[in-house]
Amino acid sequence: MEVRVSLWRSRGMQALIGVTVLGFASYCLTLASLPAYAVAGGAGESTAGVVTAVFLVVTIAVQATVPALTARFGLGPVLAGGLVAMGAPSPFYVLDDGVGWIAALSAVRGAGFAVLTVLGAMLAAQVAPPGRRGESIGLYGLAIAVPNLIAVPAGVALVLDGHVGWLAWLSASPLLGLLLVPMLVRSLGPQEPAGPAGTGRAAARAAVVPSLVLFVVTMAGGGVVTFLPIERPDGALATTALLLFGITGAVTRWRSGLMADRLGGSRVLLPLALGVSAVGLVVTALGLVAGSAWILAGAAVFGAGFGAAQNLTLLAAFARAGAGGTTAASAMWNASFDAGTATGALGLGLAAAGIGLPWTYVLVAAVLVASVPLASAAARSAVHS
Repeated sequence: MEVRVSLWRSRGMQALIGVTVLGFASYCLTLASLPAYAVAGGAGESTAGVVTAVFLVVTIAVQATVPALTARFGLGPVLAGGLVAMGAPSPFYVLDDGVGWIAALSAVRGAGFAVLTVLGAMLAAQVAPPGRRGESIGLYGLAIAVPNLIAVPAGVALVLDGHVGWLAWLSASPLLGLLLVPMLVRSLGPQEPAGPAGTGRAAARAAVVPSLVLFVVTMAGGGVVTFLPIERPDGALATTALLLFGITGAVTRWRSGLMADRLGGSRVLLPLALGVSAVGLVVTALGLVAGSAWILAGAAVFGAGFGAAQNLTLLAAFARAGAGGTTAASAMWNASFDAGTATGALGLGLAAAGIGLPWTYVLVAAVLVASVPLASAAARSAVHS
């Protein structure tokens, strides 16, 4: 009987998890807290999402260049540069609470985040032994979900309690990740050879369908993490709701990868994840009208669907792109992730200004349900690719 060695013992996985946790801690600390910081500084609630949108628009623009930058300069230097760009500007948030200043710093950090996301997802596939890609991506997802679990509510709590200085310095955590980059690079085997001209574009096109599914899910997530703390500025409620969102997302993002390995794909799991997300969003909307307990329940259920959908769409994107297209597929998947989050942070704010946040959440839940056939198609094509 073959003995399965835990991937936790792999030096490459350990280094990847360390870099990922430190990078995403910075992202998660500021994701929901900076809009609240801008509102406290006098910005209107409908414009607070601009801060998140600027960060993610820059992220999306730079993500498209990461495969070429890596081919030109090498994995290690590009990854190190991304960590510096993300961590070094963070302490300067404390200098001003104006939307313009916050957005300018966030633009620089968004470029670094682009590098971290594209290379992190690609490396999660590359360090995986044969037949264990789902497990590897699940562990990578767990390394993202743990900061989401802790840092999103912590960032909101720090801002609502007036401790912006702590937020700013803690958000410089990616700089510590520089210590792990050499070990991560050394632990990798031979690098994936460059394919013929057009290979990257073909891989990106192959990843479009699961990436569209991800876009819808992260649009909903962007609307939750951005506007729930603003709609319910009670620090205890907002922090607890985001904590539950993070806990359930961490568990399902990790375990869904193992389940996909065992089932040989995500044909059943991915549509189910969208349905769970829609139910959670409707319950959250009900809570905004009926009471705090419903908000907490909705955040927990939505987090479960949100976490699973992230892992399963990435697996589907890699399966469709093939072994030689992981970097390009990662760029497409991450661009869709961030485009969805930015759309949720900006577009849902505009919708909420017109019809209210509860009805906005119900509308997005309907979009999630309407996307179930697309999720089924993405999962089927991944199984047969």
